[in-house]
Amino acid sequence: MANGERAILFSDRENVREQSFKQVWTQELDEVFADVAKYYDRANYVASLGQWNRFRDSFLATIELKSGQRALDVCAGTNAVGIALLRKQPDLKVYAMDRSAAMQEVGRKLASQEEFHIESVIGDVHKLPFPDNHFDVVTLQWASRHLRIMDVCGEIRRVLKPGGNFYHCDMLRPGNKVVEKLYYTYLRASLSITAMLFQSGEAARNCKKYFINALSLFYSAEEFSQMLRQMGFENISSKTLLSGMIGFHRAMKP
Repeated sequence: MANGERAILFSDRENVREQSFKQVWTQELDEVFADVAKYYDRANYVASLGQWNRFRDSFLATIELKSGQRALDVCAGTNAVGIALLRKQPDLKVYAMDRSAAMQEVGRKLASQEEFHIESVIGDVHKLPFPDNHFDVVTLQWASRHLRIMDVCGEIRRVLKPGGNFYHCDMLRPGNKVVEKLYYTYLRASLSITAMLFQSGEAARNCKKYFINALSLFYSAEEFSQMLRQMGFENISSKTLLSGMIGFHRAMKP
């Protein structure tokens, strides 16, 4: 498939995703994350059957850091990754951007407990409020399914310095149809049990179907690599866990 043909296909997929989920993205997710912020990390630990920290550590192992670098954590949530980056390299200057003030308030408290400072910015990550060629490292995890991801990747590429690296982690659509079907069956059960255990509010409970649908229209690990390549990134590498259910990507701005 030629690059031009592939670009059109990715653009078409993004249009379908936006048309399908625009109301949830623009009107419902803020309330969902305001509800789950106080128990977000614990819920993920339960939903992953205790594997959440392993997933995070596997992602962090892909990230290379140097003294004095400037790093941006996009869709930073409760600052789990930003805090972990500072543990690895304490003299980093870390910025966190997220649309959820509730999630970032939890993240601010967690960072403060370890005496770390993370510069927090609340806003829409589709338009990053930073200059061109500004960051050495940009991370994005567990949020791509809820974004116009090509637009966000374009912004990430813009704010990265030449030679800077983008590190991505998310749940992905498995390439194997049997694995995909089993995956969704497990997620439906897991979301229901987690909502019950943590007494999720109405907004979070009502989004259970959306979370499955968003994943089914998202990308496989290989497709995500192709999309990054189309967006102008180079030296792209990927790693998957659980038969492609979770994927890590690393890509460099030339």
